Amino acid sequence: MSAVQLHQIRKAFAGMEVLKSVDIEVTDREFMVFVGPSGCGKSTLLRTIAGLERSDSGQVLIGGEDVTELEPSQRGVAMVFQSYALYPHMSVYENIAFGLRMIKLPEAQIKERVQRAAQILQIEQLLDRKPRALSGGQRQRVAIGRSIVREPKVFLFDEPLSNLDAALRVQMRLELIKLHKQLNATMIYVTHDQTEAMTMADRIVVLNHGKVEQVGSPLELYRSPVNRFVAGFIGSPKMNFLPAKVQRADAMGVTIGLPRGASIALPFAADGVKTGDTLSFGIRPEHLMETPASGAEGKLTGTVMVVEHLGGETLLHVNLDGDVLIQVKGSGESTAADGHSIDAGFNLRHTHLFRENGEALKRLRTVTANTATV
Repeated sequence: MSAVQLHQIRKAFAGMEVLKSVDIEVTDREFMVFVGPSGCGKSTLLRTIAGLERSDSGQVLIGGEDVTELEPSQRGVAMVFQSYALYPHMSVYENIAFGLRMIKLPEAQIKERVQRAAQILQIEQLLDRKPRALSGGQRQRVAIGRSIVREPKVFLFDEPLSNLDAALRVQMRLELIKLHKQLNATMIYVTHDQTEAMTMADRIVVLNHGKVEQVGSPLELYRSPVNRFVAGFIGSPKMNFLPAKVQRADAMGVTIGLPRGASIALPFAADGVKTGDTLSFGIRPEHLMETPASGAEGKLTGTVMVVEHLGGETLLHVNLDGDVLIQVKGSGESTAADGHSIDAGFNLRHTHLFRENGEALKRLRTVTANTATV
């Protein structure tokens, strides 16, 4: 078993608390991703699991064993860093074998492990090369191979793809997904790129200012964010947020007023919400239809300010009212142009409401069709 449990982890640097009572459980053989903005504590948390940082309080358990006070070498983990950290004077084979030689493993066993890792990573033909003769993606494979040969309980990745170009990052994401399935191992991966998190993770931990905001599957976080921070962080482009005034709140839902004064009734529980409250209305760019279908239950009307043609899709930047701007994701065949008026339709099942403190309102079970225009 190689489950990882973090209980009440706290860590401060120079009096500033960077991890605030973090509780996380990574199940055996899971691919867990820690994601969040720079400075949220994700790398510090990973280093705490590895033993490279000692928490001020709390417990780290790996495979059910309390490793909080153990040295990194005793924890059964292997870490892949953002920098490849390869020895330039050594061949690929020697770089991968170095850690095994340090623990005086028999040479025959070292050769067997290196050959197996090279086969998994498809770098058998590179074993005699020096790092300077490798591409960025090949160097990252060597760094991962160095971890594989140690046969750890848990693999830890600290933004390993950050130094690669965009096309190579996509390729390496796929390679890591395949590697996880092939090794059937527990992996914890840190990134600030929510696209990486969404495409690779079994579950995602969203961190913000040293606290866990939400833990869940990629689709769970995308469809049901618990607060405005998660809603805005997960998804690309980010969710649109519009100021909304509550006009009515009862057992049937919440009626709000949006820019340009129109009203819309939404299927959300009105617990603690009263007339006159200020809420945030959320809708993702991909859930706004540039040309509303007949079944659209609401629409936002505005003026196109900027058009970004991205090939297979078009991103429209639309001004609704004064300084209220939204993004609409249209098709690659969009004919919208600067200055055009646009009606962006949407369905109620894709809408979100957030309180002033950022907490998401709960959706009512029954959604009644409702047509509204803004």
